Amino acid sequence: MYPEHPGHAPAERAVEVHQPTPITPAAVTPAPLVPVQPGSVPAVASVVLPDGRVVTGYAIENAKPEPVAAKPPVSRAAVNVALGGVGFLAVCGGLLLLTSFIAALTAFIGQLIILAAVIFGGWIAVQIFSPSGHQGGTTVNIRKAVIKRNHFHG
Repeated sequence: MYPEHPGHAPAERAVEVHQPTPITPAAVTPAPLVPVQPGSVPAVASVVLPDGRVVTGYAIENAKPEPVAAKPPVSRAAVNVALGGVGFLAVCGGLLLLTSFIAALTAFIGQLIILAAVIFGGWIAVQIFSPSGHQGGTTVNIRKAVIKRNHFHG
């Protein structure tokens, strides 16, 4: 598994052999039973192991969970304060949404007004700068004293 060191031949290494020493079981005498008044000290249990040793100890009882204590009633004032806080947060959120909605509506109406002004201004510019001449309306020629109104001559 490991490479041989080049300076030492396999025969030069010292070999040590370790033998395990067996442990002899100690002679165990059972502990004398002492009478105990019931209820004050837990019961002592003794167990004999397969090799003859006796182990003595207290029996462990399963731990019983403590009963759950009744919850104290919540005061009416604490409930009212909590509900008031929730209501206040709801109102603040609603006002925030309302102001955002009003700002968006104002911007939309402003854009509609600008669009109407551009369209109406373009229509006026077309009417003023069109080369069609006078097709209708009032014509006043003061030199010849001819007044023509709406194509009616009279």
